[in-house]
Amino acid sequence: MMKTVRIVLLAVVVAVGLAIALAWPRADFVPASSPAAWASTPANIARGAYLAQAGDCIACHTARGGVAYAGGRALDTPFGRFYGPNLTPDRDTGIGAWSADDFWNALHNGIAPSGRLLYPAFPYTNYTKVTRADADALFAYFRSLPPQRQANRPHDIRFPYDQQALLAGWRLLYFRPAEYAAQPARSASWNRGAYLVEGLGHCSACHSTRNSLGAADGALAGGMIPTLGWYAPSLTANHEAGLGDWSDADIVALLGTGISPRGAATGPMAEVVARSLQYLTPDDLGAMAGYLKSLAATPVRAQPTPALLPAAEQVLAEGGRIYGAQCAACHGDDGKGRMPAYPPLAGNRAVTMTPAVNAIRMTVNGGFPPGTRGNPRPYGMPPFGHELDDAQVAAVLTWIRASWGNAGAPVTASEVNRYRAVSLD
Repeated sequence: MMKTVRIVLLAVVVAVGLAIALAWPRADFVPASSPAAWASTPANIARGAYLAQAGDCIACHTARGGVAYAGGRALDTPFGRFYGPNLTPDRDTGIGAWSADDFWNALHNGIAPSGRLLYPAFPYTNYTKVTRADADALFAYFRSLPPQRQANRPHDIRFPYDQQALLAGWRLLYFRPAEYAAQPARSASWNRGAYLVEGLGHCSACHSTRNSLGAADGALAGGMIPTLGWYAPSLTANHEAGLGDWSDADIVALLGTGISPRGAATGPMAEVVARSLQYLTPDDLGAMAGYLKSLAATPVRAQPTPALLPAAEQVLAEGGRIYGAQCAACHGDDGKGRMPAYPPLAGNRAVTMTPAVNAIRMTVNGGFPPGTRGNPRPYGMPPFGHELDDAQVAAVLTWIRASWGNAGAPVTASEVNRYRAVSLD
């Protein structure tokens, strides 16, 4: 009997070993053009600094109040807490002992110099599209920074997600390393926009639905941002944030300044604009705008007005009263607002989206567009969570979502209660 058990256990071990061997990633290697590609020349450093801003590297690799790129920023996920590592050239705690190939391997293949598999909280699933030339420029920039001796905090990941063998299986299912391949039928500007959106900009990290294993579908079709309690709207569906009927100028304004005649960037997107997008060139912002418009090129579909329950008439009356007392002074009786200070609510798809989480968060907690070079003194939305209870917030949002031609579904008090206490950090 014991002999049979040993044989079965041995067979299981062999089968698991073979599965891991098959799943363990093989590196996809692209050589650098020459050592000059990562040399610490002024041109390489300047280019790398720009690319680091395009990739918003500072957001995850800088603790609040800490030294830029020295690591320590906590990133909460459904699987545990990750900490951004030190990217400065300290030899013991940063990347000072790394080669350009090591850096490329991490960015492109998601593999550390030690051979350890990196977790996709570091968005190598997007960064794999970055060209070797851009990776080398990034490496040159990070090597030029003052070394900061700051030890990396170990990730706090729940079992079994902390097992490298399972991560290898995850990669087998959801990750294929590959540089961005330009589409010859498209213009150079379109391809540049696609490269920035799909690669360095890693827009799908937020604007895509994730499955139970944390894999993003990559389709930019929108999804809840795990643990943050914000909804990143679809960039392909015009009834959400699809940009097919926006002008290029309005998209560029939103990405580059955080405000546009069509609305304002708030919540997590405000940080992206403040730390990353505002520093991109007009050409690159225009390229992103053109690419995003092409994803949502279909006309805006009219949404049917939601059916209202008999009691909803009372809700609408209460919502209209609250709007007149609290909101009309800024956003106007007609809901058209006064840009750049107060964004319009009429025809604003950010207000009518389902789920209504973003509208709830802004009403309860308030918020600001980012302070940018194009909008250095942004006007903010005051919080009303201390003045209005859940039913009142639901009433005013229901009224706004049914006024001036808007056609959003009613908001319930239970929805407001669900998102009222969600923390941004």
